[in-house]
Amino acid sequence: MTVLANRALNRAALARQRLLDRADLPVLDAVAHLCGLQAQEPQEPFVGLWSRLRAFDPAALDGLLIGRRVVRTHLMRRTIHLVTADDAVAWRARHDAMLRQRVLGVYRREFDGVDLDDLAAAARAVLADDEPRSMAEVGRALSARRPAAGARALGEMAVAALVPMVQLPPRGLWRAKAGVRNLRLASWLGRDVDPPAPDGADPVGAELARRYLAAFGPATVADLRAWSGLAGLPGAVAAIRDELLTFRDERGRELLDLPDAPRPDPDTPAPVRFLPAFDNAILGYQDRSRIIDDAHRGLSVAGARVVLVDGRVSATWTTEGGTVVVTPLRPFSRAERAAVAEEGRELASFLSDGESGGVRVAPR
Repeated sequence: MTVLANRALNRAALARQRLLDRADLPVLDAVAHLCGLQAQEPQEPFVGLWSRLRAFDPAALDGLLIGRRVVRTHLMRRTIHLVTADDAVAWRARHDAMLRQRVLGVYRREFDGVDLDDLAAAARAVLADDEPRSMAEVGRALSARRPAAGARALGEMAVAALVPMVQLPPRGLWRAKAGVRNLRLASWLGRDVDPPAPDGADPVGAELARRYLAAFGPATVADLRAWSGLAGLPGAVAAIRDELLTFRDERGRELLDLPDAPRPDPDTPAPVRFLPAFDNAILGYQDRSRIIDDAHRGLSVAGARVVLVDGRVSATWTTEGGTVVVTPLRPFSRAERAAVAEEGRELASFLSDGESGGVRVAPR
């Protein structure tokens, strides 16, 4: 069986994440191809799309959010994701059990002895008037009906797990500062989520596996589970295994992939790219060694914004008064420092609508 070294996996991931070459894709198609963008920090997806798309205009994403073609909702790993409306409708029911379990993992004692189906009915009744509410407001309304659990736990269980919800604009719009107001997904989109398959099959799991490999592969089943947070995916993978190619990584683990997906030459040049906090190009794997050193793995969950140099996390970045400030994690060559500075100037210009091109690359 063919062995794919880490550098080969790196270039494949960059190609599928649109980080080798910026793509000429409509924003909606890019969000769909990427299987959504992690978005608990509302402004971060704009940087993620800028790094992946040619001539990205933030107004295009704003229009999709306002036009209800893209939504912000709890989905993979119980994290807020920016996904297409079609994917939210198709995928949500498959995530229901995971969402409940993850909220229970935080508030298990609060819900000891509570019938969650009964609580879901109560939550739907509270939300039936289609009045946008914060999570805290939902929790207080439910605590009046179900005082056994605290308002915080009730609000989070209802909004993040029991009732499919979306976070309404202006939350998530370019440069908007707005609190979270939640509304039922069915009310916002005018259609409810697709029900689970009645025969116990898992067509959504199988489609998630295909979509994941198109955007992240080659990858292991453990990587797929780490990205999605879902259990029970080996069965979905088994159902499509005849469609897939198999490889091994350098540690002997089985990698799965789509036959026609790009697997570039490992020596393909990788340009400097600035990634936002919590970018799925890093978080989308259980084994992240293809893109980040183990010594720096904690950055990927700490909300650090990172810089890819030669395809790997090699610096962090932030902004200070309109200037992009880069802090290397390793020594840069003169050519690398120049390339980082050039891309940093472009990012500073994007973030400031052309009013600033300031960049500072700090000494290591």
